[in-house]
Amino acid sequence: MAVEGGGTLSEIYQNAKKVLLIARDGVERLERLESSTSNGRLDSPELSFKVKKDISQIQSLCAEMDRLWRSIAAKPQRDLWKRKVELVAEEAESLKQSLDRYFSRNQRRMREAQERAELLGRANGESAHVLRIFDEEAQAMQSVQNSKRMLQESLSTGTAILSKYSEQRERLKNAQRKALDVLNTVGLSNSVLRLVKRRNHVDRWIKYMGMLITLAVLYFLVTWNR
Repeated sequence: MAVEGGGTLSEIYQNAKKVLLIARDGVERLERLESSTSNGRLDSPELSFKVKKDISQIQSLCAEMDRLWRSIAAKPQRDLWKRKVELVAEEAESLKQSLDRYFSRNQRRMREAQERAELLGRANGESAHVLRIFDEEAQAMQSVQNSKRMLQESLSTGTAILSKYSEQRERLKNAQRKALDVLNTVGLSNSVLRLVKRRNHVDRWIKYMGMLITLAVLYFLVTWNR
């Protein structure tokens, strides 16, 4: 009987431990979900309901195990199972307290959110005028900023145009200087050509005169020898 009772108790204990792990994971997920946002407004009713149901199941299993371990004949086994069942029951109670604190925090957040909504609703009528003034001032500031930006863009465009004109003027001056240099070079070349032509003309006359003089000398020498 003790063996059979211990075997049945063992099966219930294993089932309770399995559900306990699931419930612990659910509580941790709820706490992570709660801390995942700055104001903790995110909630999961389905998960919280399931965790509550799992804890209730564990407590029911603990009540069943408490009944079974008392029927074990051997005192050492009875004391061992008593301690095991107490540990499961204590952890289930701890999870229940964590879940109750979560529900309490969630209800407090919902109440605070409702109070803030009511305060904002009452303040909307009074703050509408102030918000409208702020909006008009913001629009005026935006208009000033836009005008300032347009003036800066116009100034930048004018500066760029003047810079282009200055560059074009410098290029025209350089072209003018090059043209003058070319004209001066052409004028100098014409002068040199005229000097060369004049020199060729003089050389031609000198050559002709030399030829005439040579012919005259030869004629004189021939005539004198006769």
